[in-house]
Amino acid sequence: MKSLFFNEDHQIFRQSVADFINKEVMPYADQWEKDEKIPRELFVKLGNQGFLGINHDEKYGGTKADMFYTVAYLEELAKCGYAGVCAAVSVHQYMATNHLSEAGSDELKERFLRPAIEGTKVGAIAITEPFGGSDVQAMRTTAVLEGDHYVINGSKTFITNGHFADFVVVACKTDNNAGINGVSLIVIERGTKGFTSSQLKKIGWHSSDTGELAFDNVIVPKENLVGKAGMGFFYIMESFQIERLVAAVMGVGGGYACLEQTLKYMNEREAFGKAIKKYQVLRHEMVQLYTELEAGKQMTYNAAWLMENGEVPVKECSMAKLYMTELGNKIVDKCLQMFGGYGYMEEYPIARAYRDARVSTIVGGTTQIMREILSKIIIDDVKYKKVYSDDTVQIDAKPWGNPQTAAEIIESIPLRLKKDKAAGYSTVFHFDISGDTGGQYTVKVENNEASVSKGLEGKADCTVTADAQVYADVELGKASPEMAFMSGQIKVDNLGAMMQFVRYFKKVM
Repeated sequence: MKSLFFNEDHQIFRQSVADFINKEVMPYADQWEKDEKIPRELFVKLGNQGFLGINHDEKYGGTKADMFYTVAYLEELAKCGYAGVCAAVSVHQYMATNHLSEAGSDELKERFLRPAIEGTKVGAIAITEPFGGSDVQAMRTTAVLEGDHYVINGSKTFITNGHFADFVVVACKTDNNAGINGVSLIVIERGTKGFTSSQLKKIGWHSSDTGELAFDNVIVPKENLVGKAGMGFFYIMESFQIERLVAAVMGVGGGYACLEQTLKYMNEREAFGKAIKKYQVLRHEMVQLYTELEAGKQMTYNAAWLMENGEVPVKECSMAKLYMTELGNKIVDKCLQMFGGYGYMEEYPIARAYRDARVSTIVGGTTQIMREILSKIIIDDVKYKKVYSDDTVQIDAKPWGNPQTAAEIIESIPLRLKKDKAAGYSTVFHFDISGDTGGQYTVKVENNEASVSKGLEGKADCTVTADAQVYADVELGKASPEMAFMSGQIKVDNLGAMMQFVRYFKKVM
């Protein structure tokens, strides 16, 4: 069948991946599930076939093939039905090495990217922490520059390949006072003194190693910094798009594998004298799932096409990840029901698929995070630009700079006015902020301009009362605004006016 996205070369490549999976994965994967890891030899075999370099530059051993080679590769990989294998390989290839490929120095690429493409070194990416979850800004792992090296302390958890990898790209705070502008990425090698890990037990993805990492005065050379210091948060945000697209693509492959396996069982299984595929309620359930999967596939392919053509498809990748992971859980739940009691037996692959699918709506950003990202894009008109390839992006590129104290934040208000949205809006606010870094201020908005003056002038539509440190922490994303309001640490005398006010101003960070 002709395709808008795949040509004959893509299809030949797809078949070569399918052949490799049948030969090198399917006969051994049950044992890998028991071992709770895949062997290093698999990475070497993938590297020998050129599969680990299809998304990387030729200079370092890759082929830099177009995005639909990646789509074909990941779909076929996912059809194996062992999501742990898929997780270990895709994290190595599309997450751990992506930052090195996009922002790493030539030295880092030679030391880590080239052997990763060859499969002789396995990589991991370490962002999530025990206390932060999906909140990248809240990370506590620190990296202090001392002369020609960094000293790293902290911990990470839920890290795929974390107990197995030869190197880990670690997100650290290199400046604790700079908010999101203080996050950097640093490569730490296995065996470095003070770097330890332990393997975690999971309900699914048994053939992938998931680790908890600890860093106790780990010393690494400053040359292990990936890209620019302070740009780590922005690198991570951009890299999330390929991670989410990968999840969606593997959801397509895994979804079709699950449906085809179920259809085969429906052909063989009889109830009350006829194959269960003859019962209308089951027939209609299956075609509904096929229809929804086809819709998700086209959504995913569109996101891949946009990425291939140089766009920053945050909306489309987030939608694809949201839709396909939720659908994946739905498909496997409905399919297991088709198997009846046999679906609950470990000997049937559908039982493994059921366990494996559940985590898909959590990793790479939860369903709730995807919805909030999409809310910001669709409702708040937030826009994103490229970071890796745009040399004009600066850490302090915001016109209001990098305010840290309550006074600085309030004084930045005029520069943060969304003039495209504030036409016709007028108000007067009083800010009564106690503490050394606070003060009393009057903010006026009129004729599409905002102004700040010291002192409480005239009658206000709303008065905000708070401690300077609490107010700054909330504005900088270091504290929960809901908790601050509910506990009375921040008080407003007109909540409706406050809710309207914040819609017309960009966030500080």
